[in-house]
Amino acid sequence: MTIPGQFFGIGVGPGDSGLIPVAAVAALRSADLIYVPRATSASESVAKQCLGDLDLPHARFREIGFLMDPDRSVLAQHYAELAGTIASELRAGRTVAYLTIGDTLTYSTYGYLLAALRDLEPDLRHRTFPGVTSFAATAAALSWPLGEGKERILILPCPDDIDALRHDIESHDVVVLMKIGKRLPQVIDLLAELGLLAHCAFGHRVGLPDQQLYPDLGAARPAAATGYLSTLLIRRHAREQRHQKPETSQ
Repeated sequence: MTIPGQFFGIGVGPGDSGLIPVAAVAALRSADLIYVPRATSASESVAKQCLGDLDLPHARFREIGFLMDPDRSVLAQHYAELAGTIASELRAGRTVAYLTIGDTLTYSTYGYLLAALRDLEPDLRHRTFPGVTSFAATAAALSWPLGEGKERILILPCPDDIDALRHDIESHDVVVLMKIGKRLPQVIDLLAELGLLAHCAFGHRVGLPDQQLYPDLGAARPAAATGYLSTLLIRRHAREQRHQKPETSQ
């Protein structure tokens, strides 16, 4: 009787190579197959690029088309088919890893795949490794503290309703805005209206060669086209000074 293989979900990047837990590297090296998502418009998987120089055998990799379709029935079919493919490999006793950009369970497609696999294999042997979120990478690149003291933080995908976003900003100390897309100009206008631009920072394709960083939106504003693969860090009030400045000599 063949013993079913194990499934690993691994977060890599985002962007920078080498941002991967040591334990996850060991799991990758033990995997017989490594599935990597690739955007249909890209020539190479960004997730695979994020591995850097781990020197894993090329034959182990399987690239899969990264499907982002607004039709949920199409997405459900996509993940059902992918889960079926992976489940067949697990039943054959192979260990399978799946890479995802950023953290495995924070606005990640990995969650859909894991749920579909569990439906097929209720006794699925698996381990999920955490990764670095896009907003943590953006905050680090900009030296922008996400939360200090008792600040209340809200992390959300950008709503279509700008009035709803206004309420979210006015009821929290820090807002991390993701999945902005074409709504970026409206969001920037709202921040300007609220007088918050100088307290906000923005990162686009952080960690990749063409990254763009804006530590102070009051000094420079990003172009509308950078709303995709971007994170906006919004602070409602200026940071409170929590250190004592050295006295200047007279």
